[in-house]
Amino acid sequence: MGLGGISIWQLLIILAIVLVLFGAKRLRTLGTDLGTAVKGFKSAVKEGEEKGADKDQLEQPGGRTIDGEVTAKEKDKA
Repeated sequence: MGLGGISIWQLLIILAIVLVLFGAKRLRTLGTDLGTAVKGFKSAVKEGEEKGADKDQLEQPGGRTIDGEVTAKEKDKA
């Protein structure tokens, strides 16, 4: 038995059907695009973790943080 009750022969048959339906070139392109997306996701997560660490280092004990949201921009009355 293979993965979750699927034998190796069933996996090979599924692979052959997918290859016939989509073609080798399209599958290769799909794999490349998927790999690029995963690599981009990993780098974004790593960058986010680094920014989070930098933020923690910049905060001082007893410091104040103001969280808010800008809802409208008011024009200067000059």
